[in-house]
Amino acid sequence: MRILAIDTALPAISACVLDEGAESPESIETIAMERGHAEALLPLIDRVMAGAEGGFASLGRVAVTVGPGSFTGMRVGIAAARAIGLACKIPVVGVSTLAALAAPLILEQKTGLAAVAIDARRGNVFFAAFGPDGRATSAPRIASVREAVRSLGAGPVRLAGSGAALLAIEASAAGTQIEIAPENTGLDIIFVAKLGLLADPALTPPRPLYLKAPDAKAPGAAQFHPSPQ
Repeated sequence: MRILAIDTALPAISACVLDEGAESPESIETIAMERGHAEALLPLIDRVMAGAEGGFASLGRVAVTVGPGSFTGMRVGIAAARAIGLACKIPVVGVSTLAALAAPLILEQKTGLAAVAIDARRGNVFFAAFGPDGRATSAPRIASVREAVRSLGAGPVRLAGSGAALLAIEASAAGTQIEIAPENTGLDIIFVAKLGLLADPALTPPRPLYLKAPDAKAPGAAQFHPSPQ
């Protein structure tokens, strides 16, 4: 099976085409950006698909990051993935950004926990931790840096994500043994594709994972309460 993976949940847009069982994608592109995902995504997907033999007709599945991350960014990616799935009549699966960030650490099979933290601002992080077998020991949530470190125990812990440095500072004060994974603050779209190939479409719909309400609210609007996931 061949999969198209899409990520717009973090400060970049990425896409790749990967064949099941392959280590390297047939076509891949990433552009770092804080804003403008909506305008840049579809041209990027077109370029990636132009580099894949057989184009859209060769796809068997689409995977897309569903958060946590940018409220606007992930909605753009999910909308594009759903549209492609509908047009190609193929399943679309959602992949957590936290799981995709943790996957390279889990594959190393080192002693201790693999934890990921995305900076959620104001002293908070989107956070999750996984055991060596890949099972979550701390479910995805938004937490203060101190609360996240306390949940890790004494360590050792391998840490990735944009909030890794924040946790490392708190961990040093708390006596937790933490190692920040080198060159792993960003998300590798290849792992979105690999997790998407393993996912069950019936259990992993392309639905946004909201761990907090969006920062922006319309004037006079009622308080936003995300649906439970």
